Amino acid sequence: MTDLSLEKRQLCDIQGRLFELALKNGYDCPAFIKAFMNSRAAAALDDIYDRLQWAGEEYILEELDEEVHGLKKAGEIYPKEVMYWTGYVYRYWHYYTNEDSREIYKTADEETVKDCWLGFHTFDVEMAIEDLKELYRQRNNQ
Repeated sequence: MTDLSLEKRQLCDIQGRLFELALKNGYDCPAFIKAFMNSRAAAALDDIYDRLQWAGEEYILEELDEEVHGLKKAGEIYPKEVMYWTGYVYRYWHYYTNEDSREIYKTADEETVKDCWLGFHTFDVEMAIEDLKELYRQRNNQ
């Protein structure tokens, strides 16, 4: 298992809480996840250091809402646990593989992660990531 620094684990938690906050604020969960994973805000979190990394989930959500000219309200709602886990896993994935958020999202979009949550959320995070990557390879015959 990768030994993430305290700061990186805190950023995983912040991203998990960001995803929960999107749910709490009534945003369409799939639309939020897609917008975030393809955003400048996610790219800033991928960077070695960016001020946004320590701004907190409320500020990051405001930045994203502004960047996409308004996040979609209502729509499909995911359970709170799924949202937190998804945000946490996506950020951990970046640290584990050094892939950027856009590439991670191409490998495992929100629908895939939501569908796998029940079976994968009890796994070690790295095992869940490897299984999501394997699922992608199988779907794409790679």
